[in-house]
Amino acid sequence: MKMDRKNNRIMCGAGALALAAVFSLPRMLDLKGNTLAVSNSWFSVLAYGVFWFLCYRSMTEVRQEGGAGTDAGRGAEKKRRRGLTAAGAAACLFSLCIAFGVQLDHTESVDFRDGRMWLSVLVWSVVLTFWIYSGWIWLERRGNGSAGRAEDSRVTGKKRNGKKMRPYNRIQKWDSLPGKKQAAVLICFFLLCWLPVFLAAYPGFFVYDAQDELVQVQTRQFTTHHPLPHVLLLGGTVQAVYKLTGSYNAGIAVYTVMQMVCMAGVFTYVISFMKKSGVRRWLRAVSVFYYAFFPVNVMFVLCSAKDGLFSAALLLLLTALAQMAGQPETFWKDWKNTAVFGISALVMMCLRHNGMYAFLILAPVMLFFYGKGVRRKMGCLVGIVFGSYILISSGLAGILQAQDSRNQEMLTVPIQQLARVWKYEKDSLTEEQKKTLYEILPEDVLPFYTAKVSDGVKRWFNNEAFAADPWKYAGLWAKVGSRHPFTYLNAWFMTSYGFWYPDTVIDVYRGNGVFTFTYADSSFFGYEVELPGTRESKIPWLDGIYRKMSLEIAQQNIPVVSMLFSPGFLFWVFVFTGGYAYYRRKYEWLLPFCMILLLWLTVILGPTYLPRYVLILWFALPGALAVLVNGG
Repeated sequence: MKMDRKNNRIMCGAGALALAAVFSLPRMLDLKGNTLAVSNSWFSVLAYGVFWFLCYRSMTEVRQEGGAGTDAGRGAEKKRRRGLTAAGAAACLFSLCIAFGVQLDHTESVDFRDGRMWLSVLVWSVVLTFWIYSGWIWLERRGNGSAGRAEDSRVTGKKRNGKKMRPYNRIQKWDSLPGKKQAAVLICFFLLCWLPVFLAAYPGFFVYDAQDELVQVQTRQFTTHHPLPHVLLLGGTVQAVYKLTGSYNAGIAVYTVMQMVCMAGVFTYVISFMKKSGVRRWLRAVSVFYYAFFPVNVMFVLCSAKDGLFSAALLLLLTALAQMAGQPETFWKDWKNTAVFGISALVMMCLRHNGMYAFLILAPVMLFFYGKGVRRKMGCLVGIVFGSYILISSGLAGILQAQDSRNQEMLTVPIQQLARVWKYEKDSLTEEQKKTLYEILPEDVLPFYTAKVSDGVKRWFNNEAFAADPWKYAGLWAKVGSRHPFTYLNAWFMTSYGFWYPDTVIDVYRGNGVFTFTYADSSFFGYEVELPGTRESKIPWLDGIYRKMSLEIAQQNIPVVSMLFSPGFLFWVFVFTGGYAYYRRKYEWLLPFCMILLLWLTVILGPTYLPRYVLILWFALPGALAVLVNGG
């Protein structure tokens, strides 16, 4: 009888919570103001039934997880509190991001005085806390149970579902092959799978500042705006092959093939690491096909931008961090592991400046994570990496007499904030403030402010004036911000919300003309060949498919599949996975997630949101799935 009363209370509570969730749903969906699409629709009845069932099941799971009295009960209660705390934090942040993202998509600003929005955030924070926590419970049970069943069937050959399983060593033909042979086969497989797209997009995607990097090599006029190692690698390869063949396309193609081989090697190494880590065979097979065929991976394998090689180096670093945290004894005994760690970290920092910032913050975290014996080794290794980075970056800058990069790249958020205040609340600025503002941002360029990308304004930023008296302009920014804090927040949100709002359509360059086209409803990927290269497609129909995915909202029209192309959705997949590791107290799993989070924090302070800035979310996705699927 007592149990029935508890179930009835849970049932009633779940029903009330589900009704509140449906009532709040219009604030969590981008309905363009048409709230009747939910409230006065059969869909609301269906949604209510689904939400009620999910809320009841999750609330029941949470109640059953706790205990009292015994040591085991007290341990379960502590685990439940830890899980609910982590799930609650993730649910609250996710609800805020969804509610803010809906308004940003609709009106390009968040109305912080909207009471119904805050009520919706509260309701959905509670709902998602139960759902997320019950999801972690289910994953833990499934992981532990299936791991045991897999071990039994592999070792003993017991029956499963009435069928006798073959011994482990007789069905693992692939795993029995020598490691070098496996690697050679996988590399060739990746290259063969990418070859048709390479021919379709021949000579490759020479885009995203590619022309600027080549011109630096041609003119010997270098700057530190782009990482010099990549400038020399890309521009030097293209120019060298051009001198030999007289064809820029040949140079671009050679560079693209070099990058294809490099990326195939990195993905092969990752698959090998997954095998050594005990990741299940089916997930490794899925990962192979994912790296070989998923369009986002293929696009950037064939793209000249530094983001592909940077993300590949970062992926290697993540595998080293995972092995270092999970298998410290094995890691430090083999010099190859430390070499992978050091080289990947060095290459990553040399290819993108924000990679250096993220790794600089991660370094003390790693030193704190390990004991005294390992801490000394780790300190030496990190010191060597940073010393090498400083030597390479400063050495190349000195040898090439490269000019320092301009301040606007670091000040892109403050520039956007001041420009937004000028555009929407110009009358609130005093004449003195306007005069000071025009010294660094000319009056005739401020009308070019666009909410989603800062390029239209920041390119005209007066670096000389700012360098002469930076505190003067910092004071201007602070004074204006104290009167317009919400305008500042909205300016920052609009250049970053694609990284945390799953339903965003990447259209930041809408209306911008480039070499061969003008961006329309999507700028997911810069599908072109910048001059002096030209597109010479050998497979036009395949070229058309990738062009459509890059410049149109084709994949966004496919439910569920569209989320695989969303950087905002993938970010929350990693948050969910990191929270699961915290819930399981598998703290060694958190080190790679920490590096991804630090990199993500650097890009949300950037000029806009594009998939290339967070490419690692796609490259590292099989690793996140392995954490969820592999269990303990």
